[in-house]
Amino acid sequence: MIYGLEAETDNGWCLPSARLAIAGIQVARTIYDTLTVPDGDGNFQPFLAQSVTPNDDSTQWTIQLREGITFHDGSPLNADVVKNNLDAFRGQYPGISVDLFLFVFQDITDVQSDGNLTVTVNTARPWVSFPSFLYSSGRLGMMGQAQLDDPDHCNENMIGTGPFQLQEWVNGDHLTVVRNEDYWRTDADGNQLPYLDEITFRPVPEPRQRFNSLESGELDAFHSSSATESLTIADLRDLADGGSINLTESDDFAEVGNLMLNAAEPPFDNVLARQAAALAIDRETINDTLADGIPELANGPFPPGSTGYVEDNGYGAYDPDQAASLVQQYQEETGQELRVQISSPPTPELLQLVDAVKGYWEDAGMTVTTTTFDQAQLITTAVNRDYQAITWRNYPGLDPDNNYVWWYGQGNPINFMGFDDPEVNQLLDEGRAAAPDDRDAIYQQLNERLAEQDYMLWTSWVMWAIPTDPDLHGVVGARPVDENGVSTDGDSDYTGLALGHDMALMWREQG
Repeated sequence: MIYGLEAETDNGWCLPSARLAIAGIQVARTIYDTLTVPDGDGNFQPFLAQSVTPNDDSTQWTIQLREGITFHDGSPLNADVVKNNLDAFRGQYPGISVDLFLFVFQDITDVQSDGNLTVTVNTARPWVSFPSFLYSSGRLGMMGQAQLDDPDHCNENMIGTGPFQLQEWVNGDHLTVVRNEDYWRTDADGNQLPYLDEITFRPVPEPRQRFNSLESGELDAFHSSSATESLTIADLRDLADGGSINLTESDDFAEVGNLMLNAAEPPFDNVLARQAAALAIDRETINDTLADGIPELANGPFPPGSTGYVEDNGYGAYDPDQAASLVQQYQEETGQELRVQISSPPTPELLQLVDAVKGYWEDAGMTVTTTTFDQAQLITTAVNRDYQAITWRNYPGLDPDNNYVWWYGQGNPINFMGFDDPEVNQLLDEGRAAAPDDRDAIYQQLNERLAEQDYMLWTSWVMWAIPTDPDLHGVVGARPVDENGVSTDGDSDYTGLALGHDMALMWREQG
């Protein structure tokens, strides 16, 4: 199978320091397995782990590993290598540099190994959602000891336990993986996974080009989002109805599109500017015009059905007169024009979105310019907070505590908006340690606070689609396994596609 990706992962695959967007996560999940995976209810089940068990107050977690799993180089998956991986992700392993993950695991105080199959993790406070962080949106793959111990080549020496192993990576052109003949998982009928023999990933940033390549046979599959693309979900549905492609689509456990605002620098360090920016945008018209009205407009980071969702959290009004009034108030109070630069990738669909937002903001009295970066540079720009407004897509709807790393203040380098909001900090702390029955109310308050402060301007819940050749099947977000490593029969499938899908389960009809 030849699979089209929306971007290259330029800084490579040393996972503690890798900056993985959806394209990078898709590749990583093909080569590396995680200790847990989500199920169809959004809960987390053991995967490489046989079990993940807390003590009474969730300050100690015992990870029991499955027996007999090996890495691609033949070395065993054992407690020592898992401890070393967890230490690497938290910045405690020699030679491995960490930036973003350093904050993710700051609550871990100690990781211990029994030298065999048991790892014990101690935390500074109760952490009820810890199993979700052993997945970390598919980013927390277990690397082989040889990869960990080769920091000079860690970004390219990809050694996992996953269904496929690296054959060749030519940065910017292709990455080819081949079947792991010793893979530990089987399907429900006892057949060893994966089904396919080889996958070649190719970065093809422009959506319409990905589709043209699918039509011409240069690609067999690719991923596509509904976020105002030049190739819409409606186009793909028409082709699927006609039988020319297979199509799997989902907005379950959706991530959310948004414009991130840099709240650490003018003009968006001022709430008047942020509120004016939010009120000026007619989101419904943009959605209807650019995306056929298919995606559901978002009012916050938590999608319907998830913990913390609020149907009416106060976000979403379009009030151009009030927006213009706030722009004028900002200028009177600061003595400065409200000047904004919007940054985005140069893809046609996002350029259309940016142009629409630019028009609305200019109508409200702002002075607006635009700039573009490829996706890898855009991520670096966000990490460095070298922007004012930037197109973004994040926060897949799993456990809301996963957003602690994005929104907590007090110098947190992963809070790309740069805000330090005491109320947000308090609610994030309360949610992390709260009893399960108390969490929904806490995250609803957080939802309402974010809507009030407009650090992020929400667009829509992102619907992902995987179009393939008609003879390709088996697109599944994730599928838990039983105690023997046998994949379940599908009833507990995780149906979200925001974090890629499980390549081990894809198969091709033989003509």
